[in-house]
Amino acid sequence: MTSVSARDRNPLGGHVPVAGGLAARGLSYAAALAAETLQVFVANPRGWATPPGDPAQDEAFRAGCAQRGLPAYVHAPYLINPGSADPVTAERSVRSLRHSLRRARAIGARGVVVHTGSAGGTSRTESGGGRSRESALAQTGELLLPLLDELTHEEDPYLLLEPTAGQGASLCSRVADLGPYLAALRHHPRVGICLDTAHVFAAGHDLAAPDGVAATLDELVEVAGPGRLRLIHANDSKAPAGSRRDRHENIGAGHIGQAAFAALLRHPATAGVPLIIETPGGPEGHAADVARLKELRSAPAPG
Repeated sequence: MTSVSARDRNPLGGHVPVAGGLAARGLSYAAALAAETLQVFVANPRGWATPPGDPAQDEAFRAGCAQRGLPAYVHAPYLINPGSADPVTAERSVRSLRHSLRRARAIGARGVVVHTGSAGGTSRTESGGGRSRESALAQTGELLLPLLDELTHEEDPYLLLEPTAGQGASLCSRVADLGPYLAALRHHPRVGICLDTAHVFAAGHDLAAPDGVAATLDELVEVAGPGRLRLIHANDSKAPAGSRRDRHENIGAGHIGQAAFAALLRHPATAGVPLIIETPGGPEGHAADVARLKELRSAPAPG
């Protein structure tokens, strides 16, 4: 039987800046973190622009990731909300997400992370609600299924749904919410899950409790099915469990704590799943968080 290395089981890395060049800046930042995986933006995360990208940087990034064995991911802009009650926001969301998916394919990224949105306005502006979750989910399915059906090549990225911390009229924050959301997308085979530890903790899953990680991941597999978890955003939380406040903290310095991340790295559902940090601080703080996760990954399981 071939053994799987710790890196292959759970590549560890971070979200990297790309101002100055996708390859020129992003890959050098990843190297400074000793990252084994990385995540990037391909557009302004707080805007609707859809820039074409630089073909030379795209190719250099793709080649650099392949040479270094770095699985790459794209995070779509925060404003995207296909369930929005505002038709202009919904239409812009489709255009922006299609752009992220196409740019992800161009740079060889394995997935595009998108927040699951709300029944109100944008995913970060929850005004304009007053309609049912069912209506918003139905609209989400109508708008996203055509995009998913465009993913016909083996090298196309997965769409990775990231539940939010539960603010406002959130459509998906608790693990159980993934059931109706996936149903709206007809359990499309190119849909996966990106689990943000700070979000799910704030939404009410107490990862710091005894067996809290196991209970959460077991429920995720039961609700979403095996193999849907394809990426983890590994973030500690400044806010307590159930606060519905999205406040990231460095690994081990928040309410979740190091023991929960160690348990996360040992759970069967995380086998083969990369972990990306989105924690506070510059290069030194990010490198320390990646190193801390590597220590937890290599530590023996408690007797």
